[in-house]
Amino acid sequence: MRTFSMMKYIVGGILLNSVVACVPLDTEPYDRETDLSFWEKEGSALYALNACYPTLYSAEEVLYADAMTDNAYTKVQTGFNQSIGNGSYSTAYPYVESVWDSRYAGIRVCNQLLNNIDKVPGLSEELRNRYCAEAMVIRAFHYFELYSRFGDVPYFTNVITIEESQQLPRTSKTEIIANILGELDQIIDNDYLPASYSSSEDKGRITKWAAMALKARILLFEGRWEELKNVTSTIMAQGGFNLFNSYSGLFEVANENNEEVILDLQYLSPDREHQTQYQFLPPTLKGYAQLAPLNELVQSYITDNGKAIDEAGANYDPAKPFEHRDPRLAATICYTGNSYILPDGTTQVINCDKGSNPDGYGFSSNCSPTGYYIKKYWDKTYRDNLYSGLNIILIRYADVLLMNAEALVELGEFSETDWNKTIRPLRVRAGFTDEQALKFPGASADLREIIRRERRSELALEGLRLKDIVRWRIADKVMNGYCHGIYTGDAVGTDDGYVRVENRVFDANKHYLWPIPQNERDLNHNLTQNPNW
Repeated sequence: MRTFSMMKYIVGGILLNSVVACVPLDTEPYDRETDLSFWEKEGSALYALNACYPTLYSAEEVLYADAMTDNAYTKVQTGFNQSIGNGSYSTAYPYVESVWDSRYAGIRVCNQLLNNIDKVPGLSEELRNRYCAEAMVIRAFHYFELYSRFGDVPYFTNVITIEESQQLPRTSKTEIIANILGELDQIIDNDYLPASYSSSEDKGRITKWAAMALKARILLFEGRWEELKNVTSTIMAQGGFNLFNSYSGLFEVANENNEEVILDLQYLSPDREHQTQYQFLPPTLKGYAQLAPLNELVQSYITDNGKAIDEAGANYDPAKPFEHRDPRLAATICYTGNSYILPDGTTQVINCDKGSNPDGYGFSSNCSPTGYYIKKYWDKTYRDNLYSGLNIILIRYADVLLMNAEALVELGEFSETDWNKTIRPLRVRAGFTDEQALKFPGASADLREIIRRERRSELALEGLRLKDIVRWRIADKVMNGYCHGIYTGDAVGTDDGYVRVENRVFDANKHYLWPIPQNERDLNHNLTQNPNW
């Protein structure tokens, strides 16, 4: 859907404007749109619906999400989430406030449409149901993001006044989950959304399968394995999705809207763009690498025979750490010897080593703080100043396969047949050829660890790691102590020669939930605080 460039300008246009003394309060101003006239126009429903989509996420929010995990690090504090990654954030931390504010702003936009759509003339029942369903899925997405971070949060489905917003207590997450899953079931069961859209103008709109995939994400977070197995099995059997034939090609403009994409953020140069690659590219590509992968992520990728690098029989040589590795490592992270394809089709090999290399660790403030660079979202078709129209994928079919595999493992039902439907095709697509990596490891293997590692490698830097380490309750294990960058061999400032990047703290009694922002509690005394904040 390529109309998004206009959406961000709509929100303010449907708010009530001030009135002039001596004029009746229900009189419409002559010089601007108001609620009194906006909803009476036939195109207003679509216009308002389009305003809901940009509230889902931003490209920046997706990429920086992994900086709150053991996958990545950002060296910039102001405006970003560095303090969540290192555990030093407070009840007044701006990033926490921004997530709260933006999600509730998105909910408000959805509620405005849902509360007013019956006023819009000329809509068929089918179209009205579809528009409502799209807005309800987006609203469910927002509530999922809120409760998965804050726990209990205020829940409402109508446009509320400022006064009402300052009185609402927190709703239990159990009730929120029941409500949003109930709405998703209603949408799915009644076929309010199409399975696909025929018009190119509707690219990026929420489909029945996107609603079902969001439901799967919620069930995954809640560990409702039987339901998750059923939902993902339905998508696999009936959704018509396939893995795109190239892992790296998934993240190229030329291959947008392919058969693997279930839901994405639509961008188009020059109408709606992002500049996130400026924030992760090496200086020789005109970047300022303030966001960078960690060595913990690099070391998590298996070798080409399917074994972890510290596992007996692994095809791993510490002196040549990037050889014989999962091909997704080279597609995701740029390290010394790896390269970027340039706009003219040539390649630029990167040297990240410490020393006099322009892209090397410690050479300048523009260089990566870890010695690694992100490669996954590099758009060689960029416009001036690295502006990109690359779509950012939110949900793709590979995730559905991984969710299905995890559900079956947790239920004790994962078989060779299931492996061949889920993990094997992912590894084949990634470029594995060794049968040791492709074949079912056997029921006696640590299937849970294998699936979790597979999920991390396949979905690295796609904004999903935080929810994974929270729901697995391993954040306090992987987010405490120093995180690391490249190997320099230095005796000082390293651990076993790997650069110490940041000393992190994750308090299991506190950090599994974010604090309710203090400024919200100052305005609304009915908001309680999470434990130990």
